[in-house]
Amino acid sequence: MTTLPDPWPAPQAQHPLNATVDVPGSKSLSNRYIILAALGSQPVRLEGLLRSRDTELMMAALDQLGVRCEIDSTVETTVTVYPPQDGIFTGNCTVYCGLAGTVMRFVPALALYADAPVRFDGDTQAYKRPMKPVLDGLEQLGAQIEYEGAEGFLPFTITPPRAREGQHHIRIDSSQSSQFISGLLLAAAKWSDILEIEHTGDTLPSMPHIRMTMDDISRAGGQVLYHEAVWTVPSHEVQLAHTVVVEPDLSNAAPFLCAALIAGGTVRVPRWPAQSTQPGALLPDYLRSFGAQVQYDSSTQILTVHGSGTIDGAGELDLSPAGEIAPTLAALAAVAQSDSTFTGIAHLRGHETDRLAALTTEIQRCGGSAQETQDGLAIHAVKRFALHGAVMETYADHRMATFAALIGLIVPGIDVVNVATTRKTIPDFVGLWTAMLEEGSND
Repeated sequence: MTTLPDPWPAPQAQHPLNATVDVPGSKSLSNRYIILAALGSQPVRLEGLLRSRDTELMMAALDQLGVRCEIDSTVETTVTVYPPQDGIFTGNCTVYCGLAGTVMRFVPALALYADAPVRFDGDTQAYKRPMKPVLDGLEQLGAQIEYEGAEGFLPFTITPPRAREGQHHIRIDSSQSSQFISGLLLAAAKWSDILEIEHTGDTLPSMPHIRMTMDDISRAGGQVLYHEAVWTVPSHEVQLAHTVVVEPDLSNAAPFLCAALIAGGTVRVPRWPAQSTQPGALLPDYLRSFGAQVQYDSSTQILTVHGSGTIDGAGELDLSPAGEIAPTLAALAAVAQSDSTFTGIAHLRGHETDRLAALTTEIQRCGGSAQETQDGLAIHAVKRFALHGAVMETYADHRMATFAALIGLIVPGIDVVNVATTRKTIPDFVGLWTAMLEEGSND
């Protein structure tokens, strides 16, 4: 693996862009498919699987539980998942979650089906990420949770219930993350009776991610019914098809497509699905709010974004369905010629870092203007010459790194601390970014 300079000098765009960027597979879909494959009874071949830190952590976690993930010797993005033969996961082990939300919120629910206690740990920064709602749900199913530190946070040990049957109605508050609901839904697909999961909070962030989970469970032969903040999961055998192809990660396409607006020019992303449950599918409309020209060719499945280099402010933009895109859109807002206000993203305070605080700090660090609101961000237009170089912190957060790289397209002297954190979801972000800037330079 290439060693990257730290801090990394973000390259400026020297000409309007004219690039095609082939984006790796979706992290959200990859890790959901790995889980569903592990819950089945037959091997599943996953093609186009994202190979990043988060997916490596997921495969390593399932390996601890007795699931074998075999990487194809010729195509590293093809992985075959072999579930345990008896359908019971191996306990008396420690699962290391790193800083991966899908690992720390999905895999604990699999401990319901382990033959012994399972301990969970992670990166030091992961100790700040909330876990209690999903663990409360597991306790309502008869599991026992022993915390080593603060209640509701890593590290902890889960002792599985003695019985895995009977109808249950689980009540949790998933206001901080949709992953709590998704984790319980995935595990409920294996339960031997009807499970109901009720969300008791006033808000529910990123409903598209929950719909993605519901769709994936259906694809595996299960069923999830939804009505008024209650999900009902009847008992079904879940089994993905023998071969499943993973869509490209549409949220990870966002920095490259946004680059077309900031630097000017055109960026194309192939294999863009005509329909998708990924929150990133909302990106084209968000980009139009900033003045982008967006075209989609259904025959070639190519999404094309063109920007003039002058960016309109988006006004008020509700990002509650796709909060993970907020840091990328914040880069557009920071260099736009009018104001933008993002709403519906209070839950970003509990992501890899407090993203609202981080974005406010880093926009101000390079001369921009931003303020936190109760549920989002207000980003005010400044003259571009007011923006200046700075060493941009990333807080071990991959989306803060891509945010800083976008600013660096037009602001000289932007250095990005720990750009390698992008490997969490994009194995070679720096390589793709550099190639995008160089492509078409001789036209």
